[in-house]
Amino acid sequence: MVEVTRDYHFSPAADPYDRADVRRRTKAILIGSVGNLIEWYDVYAYSAFALYFGGAFFPSANLVAQQLAAASLFAAAFLMRPIGSLLFGYLADRYGRRMALTFSILLMCFGSLLIAVAPTYSTIGIGAPILLAFARILQGLSQGGEYGTSATYLAEVSHPARRGFYSGIWYTTLIGGQLAAIIVLLILQKLVLTPEQLYAFGWRIPFFIGAALALYCFFMRRDLHETDLFKKSQALAEKVGTWTTLRRNWKTILYVIGFTAGGTSAFYTYTTYMQKFVKLSVGLTEDETTLIIFGSSTLAVALQPLYGALSDKIGRKPMLLAFGIMGTLFTYPLLTTLQTTKSPLVAFLLICAGWGIITPYTSTAVIVKAELFPTSIRAIGVGFPYAIAAAVFGGTIDSVALSFKNQGHEEWFFLYATACIFMSLIFYCFLPDLKKKSRMDEAV
Repeated sequence: MVEVTRDYHFSPAADPYDRADVRRRTKAILIGSVGNLIEWYDVYAYSAFALYFGGAFFPSANLVAQQLAAASLFAAAFLMRPIGSLLFGYLADRYGRRMALTFSILLMCFGSLLIAVAPTYSTIGIGAPILLAFARILQGLSQGGEYGTSATYLAEVSHPARRGFYSGIWYTTLIGGQLAAIIVLLILQKLVLTPEQLYAFGWRIPFFIGAALALYCFFMRRDLHETDLFKKSQALAEKVGTWTTLRRNWKTILYVIGFTAGGTSAFYTYTTYMQKFVKLSVGLTEDETTLIIFGSSTLAVALQPLYGALSDKIGRKPMLLAFGIMGTLFTYPLLTTLQTTKSPLVAFLLICAGWGIITPYTSTAVIVKAELFPTSIRAIGVGFPYAIAAAVFGGTIDSVALSFKNQGHEEWFFLYATACIFMSLIFYCFLPDLKKKSRMDEAV
């Protein structure tokens, strides 16, 4: 088992390029954020395998309507994320990052296991989608707590001079979870099961895997190092109080919601929805769709630390402005071109171009959020507004896109995605210089 000693101190005075220090920080960040990989593995497993289990829980002769029902439940679970972010964020800010990270992954384990063993509609009728909804509620609570807490842990363990680089490493776990789900899908499709077996029972396998991984992560996190910034802030935080500090920072919370809307909508467009878009709209085969998403996601993983390191050199604001401007100008033409192509290679290149547009956001956004809040409310401050934005603008992407498609106006979704990015671009324009105004060292 991999361990990170609880008493190791990550000194801000250390050489940021010292290999031993980089290894120690990277190991701590990866263990702290491996839950993200599992969380996002489960998120994408639900989205990817919905093509196989949708009929088991939502019987319908119309494939789009069937997937719309599954996507609606996917979106509804996001409503639990703000609650999860408050619950686990409070635990993280009051009792420590390690405790919150440990319990959030246990909750994900239960949710995944419940989906894996859930009876179908043909067995218990309406009880099947209700049970599926309950499992997604558990996952939504866990995911709400995981993001803010692991992002806070990342920010507080990272070297001050290389927070962007480590932010990029952290974000690889989100996309890495998607890649892991795609690898499982490829193995099941190509090597293990027939299409009939996937529809019959094979869709349960990835959720059993997710539950097992979450349990393993639980044991890894028990020995996680508690951050020095949290230890230093405890005494002051207890005097002032969490909710008092939150009220003082309500403007920043609203700012983070607007800041996040465009990025999270773009991220979900190129992750959870893109598989459905390539299959249902572009018309590629299931095998072609899986390989294209796998290849483009691999590129996305490689880009994250590179763009994050660039933000350490030129600043976070230029990166976010680049995303906002390119996303506003090119989202509609890119998706329109993708919709009309019939070439797998062209589809792959267009999706890669999309990742080139959104990576300036994904690689830096989490560290920006962390730098906007004091230590005593950082987990809630990062997680709660993100969870609201993700629920409204991220988790609804599949439902919005499929609704427009069902009405025969899929291009309206392209405009919607563009509008979300443009709205966030306005917020990026007012982002302060975090090299001068970062609040990482503020206790309250």
